[in-house]
Amino acid sequence: MDTDFDLQAFLPYLLNQAAEASSRDFQSIYRSRFGMTRTQWRVLAHLGRFGAMTARDICRRSQIEKTKVSRSITALEARGWLQRAPSPVDRRSELLELTVAGRAGFAEVGRHGLAYDQALRAELGEAAAGQLVVILRRLIARRADPPDAD
Repeated sequence: MDTDFDLQAFLPYLLNQAAEASSRDFQSIYRSRFGMTRTQWRVLAHLGRFGAMTARDICRRSQIEKTKVSRSITALEARGWLQRAPSPVDRRSELLELTVAGRAGFAEVGRHGLAYDQALRAELGEAAAGQLVVILRRLIARRADPPDAD
C-alpha cells in the first residue's frame, strides 16, 4: 500500500498518544495512593476546581461520556467525597458538590498533580513546556463547543 499518509506523523494521533501516555503515568499515582479511576479523578478535579455543578456540566467540560461520569459520581458519593442536592434551577437534575472529605481528597491528589506537572515541565524544559501550553490552548480553542457524543 503506497500512500503519503504516515500515522506516526499525524498530529491528532501524536496528540492522543501523548495525552494517553501522560495520563496513564499520572494515573499510576492516584490509582495506587487513592484507589481512584481516571474518570473519578477527573470528576473530582472538576468539582474541586469549579465548585458545584451537574453531571451534564461535568460531561460537557471534561468531554467524558455520561455513563462513565455517572459511575464515578456514584463511587465518589459512596466514598463520602461527594454529595448531591436538587438543582434549584432544574428539579430534574442534581447539583454535585464535594464534601469536606472530598475537598481534602482533592487537595491531596492535587498536590501530587502539581508535583507530577512540575516534573514533566522540568523534563521538557520550561521554554518547551510554555510553548506546548500555548499550542495546546490554541488547539483547544479551535473547538470551543465540543459535541456531546461521537
